[in-house]
Amino acid sequence: MLFEQIARNKRHTVYVMAAFVVLLAVIGLAVGYVFFNSSLAGLIIAMIAAGFYMLLMISQSTDIVMNMNHARELHHADDDPELWHIVEDMALVAKVPMPRVFIIDDESPNAFATGNNPEHAAVAVTTGIQARLNREEMEGVIGHEMSHVRNYDIRLQTIALALTAAISLLVNWGMNAFWWGGGRRSRDNDRDSNGAQALLMVLAVVVIILAPLAASLVQMALSRNREYLADAGSVELTRNPLGLINALEKIDDSQPMQQADPSSAALYISDPFKAKKSWTHLFETHPPMADRIARLKNM
Repeated sequence: MLFEQIARNKRHTVYVMAAFVVLLAVIGLAVGYVFFNSSLAGLIIAMIAAGFYMLLMISQSTDIVMNMNHARELHHADDDPELWHIVEDMALVAKVPMPRVFIIDDESPNAFATGNNPEHAAVAVTTGIQARLNREEMEGVIGHEMSHVRNYDIRLQTIALALTAAISLLVNWGMNAFWWGGGRRSRDNDRDSNGAQALLMVLAVVVIILAPLAASLVQMALSRNREYLADAGSVELTRNPLGLINALEKIDDSQPMQQADPSSAALYISDPFKAKKSWTHLFETHPPMADRIARLKNM
C-alpha cells in the first residue's frame, strides 16, 4: 500500500507539472495572438520568461526564506542536541546530506524544509512543535521534511513559483500592450475576419483573464500532492505511521502562527495561518488534515 501510494503520487506530480507547462504555452500563444498578432512570438516570449524566472528563483539563497520567517540557525549540536540529532538521524536514513537546522520562535507547532537540492537544504521547526511533540512524533515530522528534501520537492515548488511568475509577467505585459495600443492591428484585421477567427479572439482573451487563477490552482494542486507523498515518505523512513499521525493531530489542533511569511505558506507541513476551509479545497495550499491522517491509518 505504501509504495503504491508513493508511485501514484509521483504520477500525479508529473501530470500537474505537465499541465503547468501546457498552461504556460497556451497563455503565451493567447497573448501573442491577441496583442502581438503572432502566436509563435507569444510562445517564444513565454518560454524565455519562464527560463529567466527559473534561473532567478533557483539561485535565491535559503537565508532569504529563513529571514522572511524569522528563523535562527543552530550551528552546533550543543545548541539543541535533541533536535539536531533527530534531523541528523532522519537525514542518515533518507541518505541525504545533513541539512542546516533552524528554529522559529512561535508557539504554533509547524515545520518546513527549503533549499534547491539535498546538498543545500535546510529544515526549520517552531518552538511550539518542540514543546508539544515527543521524540517519536518529531521523528515523523522531520521524516516528512527529509522526504521533501530527498524527493527534490523544494525545487519543484521553486519551478512552480517561476512558472507562476512568468504567467503573471505575460498577462501584465499583454494588458499593458493593450492599454498602450498593442494588438490594434489584430483588432483591425478581425473586422473582416470570419466567425471562427472572432471566436478564437474571444477564447484567447478569456484565457488571458483567467490565467492567474488557473496558475494558482495548478500550483496549489502540486503542493497538496507533494504533501501526500512526503507523508508516505515519512512512514517509509521511520516505519512508524503512528508517530506522524499523532503529530499531525496535534499540529491541526493549534492556533495560527504569528511569524510565518505568507509567500512561504505552502512550504510548511500544515497551513500556518489555519485558513478557513473552502467547500472544494481548490484554494487550499495543503490537503485536508483529516484526509492525510486517514491515508496514514490505511498504510
